[in-house]
Amino acid sequence: MKTMTCIEDLRQAYHRKVPRAFVDYCESGSYAEQTLRANRADLARIALRQRVLNDVSGRSTKTTILGEEARLPLILAPVGLTGMQHGDGEIHACRAAQAAGIPYTLSTMSICSIEDVAASVAKPFWFQLYVMKDRGYIRALIERAAAAKCSALVLTVDLQVIGQRHRDIKNGMSVPPEIRISNLIDIATKPAWALGILRGKRKTFGNIAGHYPSMSNVTVLSKWIAEQFDPTLSWKDVEWIKSLWPGKLILKGILDVEDARIAAKTGAAAIVVSNHGGRQLDGAVSSISMLPSIANAIGSQIEVLFDGGIRSGQDLLRALALGARAGMCGRAYIYGLGAGGEAGVVRAIEIIKSELDTSMALTGVNSIGEIDRRVVGAT
Repeated sequence: MKTMTCIEDLRQAYHRKVPRAFVDYCESGSYAEQTLRANRADLARIALRQRVLNDVSGRSTKTTILGEEARLPLILAPVGLTGMQHGDGEIHACRAAQAAGIPYTLSTMSICSIEDVAASVAKPFWFQLYVMKDRGYIRALIERAAAAKCSALVLTVDLQVIGQRHRDIKNGMSVPPEIRISNLIDIATKPAWALGILRGKRKTFGNIAGHYPSMSNVTVLSKWIAEQFDPTLSWKDVEWIKSLWPGKLILKGILDVEDARIAAKTGAAAIVVSNHGGRQLDGAVSSISMLPSIANAIGSQIEVLFDGGIRSGQDLLRALALGARAGMCGRAYIYGLGAGGEAGVVRAIEIIKSELDTSMALTGVNSIGEIDRRVVGAT
């Protein structure tokens, strides 16, 4: 994997090795994909400030996230269907993150279940929660995460309804899923991927099928999921979840200063400034454009994390400079997973770490704590 010199190299290999339906699931945004593009474009517009003749021989990328030591201010974000990008993908990604000394977040919509991952890794991981209409199931899911000793619960707050992703519908990734001849032909050209999936522990949503054995059929399961997202979700549900969860709570999907101020009063340990990777409200502002004002408003009260377009160490540096404690990346590590399994995720993390380290040197800083707005030009 050493010949993969940047995340774009991993992305190109990923596109070659993984069937188009799952590539599009990862790559797409909702509707016209304006917000998806804005996440990347707005990050790229932020100029870094080159500084010279500073002693930067003592550089370190170590930090703390929610009071826990991390070797890099990066978190692997929750990504649904990770186990369909590569067999047992959640387990491989979690192992890679833990080897790198950073948190991994398991999605509610994972293929491998909470228990599958917990039995396969050495340390606790984070668990991401969607609140569904069946509150009994949510209570049980929280209990399962606690039993697995998950070290943080990441509550996604921006998915009461699902933004339409045109590419998923065209690829048959709908409810119920449609089997397309073109998809079968595509899969036939990727035997290594297919073999890996066949060898994997599961072929459906492990966290849900494990609770509802009658829903092992993917068609029945996907229909149930589509009907379960709850438009009544409110701040009262955050209080309810906090009363059930014994550990650290993170609210993911905050994109407004007023919402951020409310979130800071809930007792959560952190928020994630995020627009769901451009997959929900199309036409919303980019995550990076809102980060400074949100960090200014509540950064002294609660840890502020960032999610939305990180593809490099330079992007991570930009987010840190504008007020983030750490950044989340999703697509970047999925590219690595699809390109090379666990080794590919390891490589993706290595690339971002190396780029961050070099960029710290060239902007004249030695530690993560020194990174602030002086590192960037006018924004």
